[in-house]
Amino acid sequence: MKLYYSPGACSLSPHIVLREAGLAFEPVLASTKTHKLQDGTDYYGINPKGYVPLLELDNGERLTEGPVIVQYIADQAPAKKLAPAAGTMARYRLQEWLNFITSELHKSFSPLFNPAMPEEGKALYRTRLGERFKWVDGQLAGKNYLMGEDFSVADAYLFVVAGWGKHVGVDISSLANLGAFMARVAARPAVQEALKAEGLLK
Repeated sequence: MKLYYSPGACSLSPHIVLREAGLAFEPVLASTKTHKLQDGTDYYGINPKGYVPLLELDNGERLTEGPVIVQYIADQAPAKKLAPAAGTMARYRLQEWLNFITSELHKSFSPLFNPAMPEEGKALYRTRLGERFKWVDGQLAGKNYLMGEDFSVADAYLFVVAGWGKHVGVDISSLANLGAFMARVAARPAVQEALKAEGLLK
C-alpha cells in the first residue's frame, strides 16, 4: 500500500494507524502547497481533490477521506482492536466520533490556516473550537481514550487535530483530561515512529 501524506497534516492520522496496525506501506510525500510529488509528478493526477491523505491499495484502488481510510486500515488488522467490529453499536459510536472530529474540529481549523481570513473571523473559530474541545475534555473524564480503555482510530485523529491548536492560537492547556490524553497518545511507540518519519520529532 502507499500512503500519500504531507507532514503534520490530517494524513498523520492514517500514518499513525498504519503503524499501530503493523501493516506494510510506503509513505509518499505529496506537497499540499505545490501539489507535486518529490519526483515532480502532478498530485492532481493521483487525487483530483488535491489534498491528503490518499491510500493506494495493493490492487491499485484508491481511497480518500481520512475517517474512511482509518476504518479500512483497522479492518485489515482486527486483532489490533483499532476499531470495533462492523455492525456493532460500538462501531457506530466510533463513527460518531470520527464524524464529530472531521466536521466540528478539523473543518473549524481550516479558516485559521487561511491567510486571507480576517482576524475577526479567526477569533470566532477559535472560540468555537475552544467550546468543542471543552466538551471533548468532559467526554474524556475517567477514560484513557475516547472509546474507553482501548486506543482506536478516533484517538489518532483527535491527537492530530488537537495538536494543530498550538500553531494557530487555540489554547487547550487548561483542559486537564485532554492534556493527559495528548501525552498518553504521544508516548505510544507507533505515534513516535510516525512523528519521526514525518520529521516532526527529532
